Amino acid sequence: MNYSQRVDAFSKLGDIFRSLNSESPVLQQAYLYNNWFTIDMQLKSFGAWADLLTQEKLNEWTASYVLSEPTNPKKVAIIMAGNIPLVGFHDLLSVLISGNIALVKPSSDDSVLIKWVIAQLLEINTSFSKYIQMVEDHSLKVFDAVIATGSNNSNRYFEYYFRNKPSLLRRTRNSVAVLSGNETAEDLDKLADDVFLYFGMGCRNVSKLLVPKGYNLEPMFLAFERYKDIINHNKYANNYTYHKALFLMNQDPHLDNGFLIVKQDDALASPLSVLMFQIFESEADIHSFLELHKDHIQCTVGKLTDSMIPFGKSQDPGLSDYADGVDTLQFLKELEA
Repeated sequence: MNYSQRVDAFSKLGDIFRSLNSESPVLQQAYLYNNWFTIDMQLKSFGAWADLLTQEKLNEWTASYVLSEPTNPKKVAIIMAGNIPLVGFHDLLSVLISGNIALVKPSSDDSVLIKWVIAQLLEINTSFSKYIQMVEDHSLKVFDAVIATGSNNSNRYFEYYFRNKPSLLRRTRNSVAVLSGNETAEDLDKLADDVFLYFGMGCRNVSKLLVPKGYNLEPMFLAFERYKDIINHNKYANNYTYHKALFLMNQDPHLDNGFLIVKQDDALASPLSVLMFQIFESEADIHSFLELHKDHIQCTVGKLTDSMIPFGKSQDPGLSDYADGVDTLQFLKELEA
């Protein structure tokens, strides 16, 4: 199975993704298995991947790596997260597009979709059967390298368990938005997507706002109103009710619009249904904050610098927007040496 055949297979997979709709059985099954994976959220994820899985974009992504056919494909264990739909797919794509063998350990929260995707690949090209193996923790014994994503606690386990293997280990990260007070209504409307898509459970979801002194949060609250129905999701509502009660009992100052709690806090991470904000006196203070926390920030949304992600685009990464800023394809290429 050569590179062009792999690109063709993933391009056809993109066509399958584009054909999905709210009645598709796999989406219904995944929602029943994990209620966080609503049909709309799944369609958002599949749609984003469908836009990327074209021959043109795949070839553009891999062009600078000069991928050769590995004479000795490496067995790469992929331990996936499951906080949002298909969150582990990029690692699977990277391992397979580079010609290596994927030993896939899906998250228990996202096993339905990942197993379905693998089944589609096998149907598109049966040669993938030589390059994809499903594994459990206890059966992960013979492998050459590992890509693992998990919490900070699980990462300590990963560091010890995989200490003798080439590894790409990812920890908990959060994303921030920098607001100046000059945002348009459209900017704030798009920021709502950065905050609420996938219920805010992704590492690319904005969980922290950096705002100037005297910033008026009212326009942002108005823009967020289009997500007000999120409170009708039982699990989200449980989180909202719990944190609201906690803040009230502790007499912690906070703002509440009925489906989101906004609290001034120095913490980078925020609990589900809560958005933290921090006040800064100057632009230099913002840069200092971002530099101080760079190892814990996945992405920064805003207009302060050209390197920041535009409002509404935090959950639309490209193929080269690697998690934790670590180049997965380069890691895989170095295994050939």
